[in-house]
Amino acid sequence: MKRFDLFIDGRWQPARSGATTPSINPATGEPWAEVAAATPADVDAAVTAARASFERGEWRRKSGTERGAILQNIATILFDRADEIALAEVQDSGGTMRKATMADIPAAGQTFMYYGDLIAAQADEETFEESTPVPSRNIVRREPIGVCGCITPFNFPLAAAAWKVAPAIAAGNSIVVKPSPYTPVSTLLLAEICQQAGVPAGVVNVIAGPGPELGDALVRHQEVDKIAFTGSTPVGKKVMAACAENMKQVLLELGGKSPNIVLGDANLDGAVRGALFGTFFHSGQVCESGTRLLVHDSIHDEFVERLVEGARSIKLGDPIDPATMMGPLVSGAQRDNTERYVALGREAGAKCLTGGARPSQFSRGYFYEPTIFDAVDNSMRIAQEEIFGPVVSVIRFADDEEAIRIANDSMYGLGGAVWSRDIDRALTMARRIESGTVWINDYHLINVRFPFGGYKQSGMGRELGSHGLSEFQNIKHIHIGEPTGAAEKFYFGLLLD
Repeated sequence: MKRFDLFIDGRWQPARSGATTPSINPATGEPWAEVAAATPADVDAAVTAARASFERGEWRRKSGTERGAILQNIATILFDRADEIALAEVQDSGGTMRKATMADIPAAGQTFMYYGDLIAAQADEETFEESTPVPSRNIVRREPIGVCGCITPFNFPLAAAAWKVAPAIAAGNSIVVKPSPYTPVSTLLLAEICQQAGVPAGVVNVIAGPGPELGDALVRHQEVDKIAFTGSTPVGKKVMAACAENMKQVLLELGGKSPNIVLGDANLDGAVRGALFGTFFHSGQVCESGTRLLVHDSIHDEFVERLVEGARSIKLGDPIDPATMMGPLVSGAQRDNTERYVALGREAGAKCLTGGARPSQFSRGYFYEPTIFDAVDNSMRIAQEEIFGPVVSVIRFADDEEAIRIANDSMYGLGGAVWSRDIDRALTMARRIESGTVWINDYHLINVRFPFGGYKQSGMGRELGSHGLSEFQNIKHIHIGEPTGAAEKFYFGLLLD
């Protein structure tokens, strides 16, 4: 069995307690690796290493061009080690090999490449001349924040880590990353890759282990200047409250219950495929999944018939097998949660058209069938609460106004989509949907160059794009008055006369 220690201050280190915890393969329910189980003492050691590296300044004082070249090198090494990392992703998370090789590793590598280019092109300072109310020269500086704590989820371990690590270190910060206890391995390997690529010791540190006390210790640590968190809304609220204790900056990417709207004029072939992908990709464990499927009355019956047929054709199986389309859920607890919501849907009167059970062909692992509910009212819990499993709720609507009302009747606002042949009509609806991302005739496709984040209780701040870099930078204004006494009359008029 493979063993992975913590990565602190540029080297592999066992947990100070000497304890380890198994990493469970969701497809088998059995351990495939042992990972050092960090304690709050290890959190403190990692933060101390990050603070020391930041104060030494060997990373933050490099030029943007120098840091950018090292980020490009990280991407190169990621791609060189793709087979190793993909296998770790699959065994840790239960995601398919297709997902690992076609989505996760390309997304992570492209993120480092993008921020490498962006920081190399971005000026540290911009100078502006002003003549009112007095002559002055003004400098706007972008500076790193300091030590950033990054807490990442189990559904996209490597990609979610890259979304935080790349902009944070591009900006010159030092960081401590705490991956999900279910999926720590690829993030630990990423820290090693950063070191291999030329990032100085202490700039990227990764701690891993079970239990909420690690995250709490990181969030409350007085030497951490910012927390970037991806996870559920209830936990995000706790993170936000803890950060408020010392006014720590916070970036939150939280839950969703996204509306996927199919208008009566949509291309049904594309919309059905988009709805299947929008819900069942990675067994529904995607924060912006289109789990509320709003279908126009005029096409409802045909659309749902095709949807059920498509769901039944999804091949479940060993995620390492390239032929597998959908793997298991990440844990037994996640499968139990999905089963609980399916029962709630049935009790509320929704009609389960397919799925709704553990597949009989698997004697082990955390598999669950693709599940479709019809006759769902938007007030039902299965339509309002995030399930994070392969479950979609079909909701009928009569016109565009009703679709918008239903779409926005949610505490969440992370994603959404509109399917229509009339792009102007779809754009009108997209502008009215209260979500951070809205796709038109597409779903799930995220571009590193454009911002991602949520409205309402789906979070605050933005990842990716130039916005994602700004999240890890402090902005300073320096005002330079002319040494000629030109401002004296202004001073005298206000106070000194």
